[in-house]
Amino acid sequence: MSAALDYLTKMRPEAMGHYFAFLKDCGTHLDPKTRALISVITKVHAQTERGLRQYLKRALRDGCTPAEILDALLMAFPALGLAKIVWAVDIILAMDLPQFRLDAPAAASAASATSATSATSATSATSATSAASAASAAAATWHDLMAADALAVGAARRVECDGRGLLVYRADDEWRVYDSRCPHQATDIPQPALQGTTLTCPKHG
Repeated sequence: MSAALDYLTKMRPEAMGHYFAFLKDCGTHLDPKTRALISVITKVHAQTERGLRQYLKRALRDGCTPAEILDALLMAFPALGLAKIVWAVDIILAMDLPQFRLDAPAAASAASATSATSATSATSATSATSAASAASAAAATWHDLMAADALAVGAARRVECDGRGLLVYRADDEWRVYDSRCPHQATDIPQPALQGTTLTCPKHG
């Protein structure tokens, strides 16, 4: 939430409460992916960078693929225009999300093409299922982060893995790993922002 909205919520809690209730009730009959795509488009139309960064990450969490997000932007061309779409893509590229890298959609595109062909024959359908299974297996690859004794119980550390920043916390009987990017602004949070088990985003605190 921005500082302005936080201020209004504290100064006019009843009025702002109705506003947030309205937003919550809107789209209750939509599936999460459709709702997320509409939210992304509205942020692009209003050209609110912070909102786009926040809702783009939410759309990905709700299951939207990069191809679906780009398709939604292009389908909204009559309302957005090329300038706003390019503005949005510039921000997406600046966020450096792994899903949007040029080499990332290759497997997904191949799977989609095979899936489309599968509608014409049972053999193609079997091939599409195999391709999708292989893609899912490839996506769920384990990565070595550190030795088990490299982090004390109750400690946290920022590490790099395959070009991606991660925040690792070790509890008594489990390990927790988080993306180092802020879920609101996609800021890549550096090691100095991690003090003990307290993490503070350098952009919005």
